[in-house]
Amino acid sequence: MNYENLLISIEEKIATVTINRPTKLNALNKDTISDLSKAVKLLGKNDDVRVIIITGSGEKAFVAGADISEFANYTVEEGAQLAAEGQESLFDFIENLKKPVIAAVNGFALGGGLELSMACHFRVASDNAKMGLPEVSLGLIPGYGGTQRLPQLVGKGRAMEMIMTAAMISAEEAKQYGLVNHVVPQAELLDFTKAIAQKIIKNAPFAITKAIKAINANYKDGKDGFETEIKSFGKCFGTKDFKEGTTAFLEKRKAEFTGK
Repeated sequence: MNYENLLISIEEKIATVTINRPTKLNALNKDTISDLSKAVKLLGKNDDVRVIIITGSGEKAFVAGADISEFANYTVEEGAQLAAEGQESLFDFIENLKKPVIAAVNGFALGGGLELSMACHFRVASDNAKMGLPEVSLGLIPGYGGTQRLPQLVGKGRAMEMIMTAAMISAEEAKQYGLVNHVVPQAELLDFTKAIAQKIIKNAPFAITKAIKAINANYKDGKDGFETEIKSFGKCFGTKDFKEGTTAFLEKRKAEFTGK
């Protein structure tokens, strides 16, 4: 399937989704959010894909924010609808996807761009990356989950400061805060991220799906993360991957998982 604002490649069970609006610094407009939502849903169902990497085109920006021109004249109701639809169709969907999604942050990740990276399961940044949520400088607040996910990742105090000052932080600061896992030179970003993806692919797909679900449960109202973990742990015992994993361990060989 072709997308106007995305480039997609699949190689060795890794799908790389590149947001491709370089003249707009890959800013998120409605069409790009729609394309991303459709692409991630299809990749989530594709048996040839085990890990998804999301990145931006060029060397300047991952996603430099939302396309402000689209919503500058919105009403209260339209603004609330914009946030609700975006969260449901893309940001929450990525967070709860059964397959790992890694953000390879290759430059500016601002506003909706940082929110997109935070919806991914974890982040790797190039050393030139800059991150921030500048919405209050426009008279807004983050609307795609930023006020919820940033405190989960960096703590309440740092999140309050970042959001209220609208300041950008460097890639190294983001690593110190726990916002990104790794910082690497720009030229090495995709290869480094793909190497992590390959490590993930060696492990049992069903177990990874259940791990994502259990970890996320701790951050959802009305969910008991420990109870989710217990049930998910139990379900793993009914899989062929569990039998293969334990047998391979006892036989001192590498396991070959099927995802069943």
